[in-house]
Amino acid sequence: MIVDINLPVIGDNIPSADVIKVNVKEGEKINVNDVIIEIETDKATVEVPSEISGIIKKVFVQEGTKAKVGEPIISVEVSDSSQDTKIEKHEEKVEEKEVEKQTTIQAQTDSSKGQPQKEHTHMPQLVSIPRDIPKVVAPAAPSVRRFAREIGIDIHNVRGSGKNGRISIEDVKAYAKNLNQQLQSGGIIGAGISIAKETLPDFSKFGEIDRQPMNNVRRKTAEHLSYAWATIPHVTQFDKADITELEKIRKQFSKQVESLGGKLTITAILLKVVSSAMKVFPQFNSSIDMEKNEIIYKKYFNVGVAVDTEKGLLVPVIKDVDKKNIAQLSVELAEISQKARDKKLSLEDMQGGCFTISNLGGIGGTYFTPIVNSPEVAILGVSKSSIEPIYIDGEFRPRLMMPLSLSYDHRIIDGADGIRFLRWVVNALENPFLLSLEG
Repeated sequence: MIVDINLPVIGDNIPSADVIKVNVKEGEKINVNDVIIEIETDKATVEVPSEISGIIKKVFVQEGTKAKVGEPIISVEVSDSSQDTKIEKHEEKVEEKEVEKQTTIQAQTDSSKGQPQKEHTHMPQLVSIPRDIPKVVAPAAPSVRRFAREIGIDIHNVRGSGKNGRISIEDVKAYAKNLNQQLQSGGIIGAGISIAKETLPDFSKFGEIDRQPMNNVRRKTAEHLSYAWATIPHVTQFDKADITELEKIRKQFSKQVESLGGKLTITAILLKVVSSAMKVFPQFNSSIDMEKNEIIYKKYFNVGVAVDTEKGLLVPVIKDVDKKNIAQLSVELAEISQKARDKKLSLEDMQGGCFTISNLGGIGGTYFTPIVNSPEVAILGVSKSSIEPIYIDGEFRPRLMMPLSLSYDHRIIDGADGIRFLRWVVNALENPFLLSLEG
């Protein structure tokens, strides 16, 4: 029998995706979990695996085209009767999970006093799609969600007027109308502020140009950083840390960490230093809820590390940094950085960050002003270390100095607390015993 494999649901309000790679050909044999295609949306780069085994009879998609959710991407000839059983069991499993999912969502809606909240994240995410895809469905009927998707509205941004925040088609229309009015007035709205829109000039009048479309990761990064810059009142403070002695210690123990599969870097050491500093200064491990006028203090310590990849900037998150030693952090940092470069990050790898470290020291530069990774409230930038003459005990001595740049949200962190935090980090790097004494 011939079985069509359709493009599965890859996220709420994502009706289609760009096909960036087709891994199969007609006439080839395909097995369960073999990757059929790789697709790119505004939220993720996704591998789509096969659910069945057989011979590929038809490939319906091509690289560079768009694939729509629910439409066939390949057809497979299944010759073994056992495959029929697998298909039937898979369909039953999907139906059962959908029923369980809808029941859970309804229970959450009935017990909630308002619209369910979606985990806050703006960063581009590079994930491998699992076979069982968790979905967070808004409190709206399927017809309402379909209507919102068709007119390009994110259903999670619509405030429902019905019982328990239930969203109707009229709510979606009202939201779309209001959004259209805002766009026509020449601005975009974000957290209560309006940003004027300027029309670009015709650059071709001045010479030859080449227009290239943004990839989805770059576009999402641009949107997120624009939002963060527009909504967070940034302050950046600078300092230098004398890491002369720390560098000696790092080189002394680097072989030991390498034997464990990691690399003892300044970034790995900073993970431990920053998590300890957040315990001393809890306002750096918080987020601001402007809608409820509340400050959310987190009791866990997850730190994101900016990784430069071919697709753009990605920020995987190291979880429970305070519970791991520097050797363990070095191994985990090496693994997750490689996953980012190999496009193997999962959704979980990208979520839950409390603070971000961006280390450009391997490239160069002195200082820079990193942008806070909302909804976090602070980010530490690290630049290239260099030998400088430092006056100590009546004479100048060559010392290895590392420039640090701390950007933070001035709504929750005052300038005095900002420099106290940065000085604590500097002192911890210069005097590692401080981690045990105060951290």
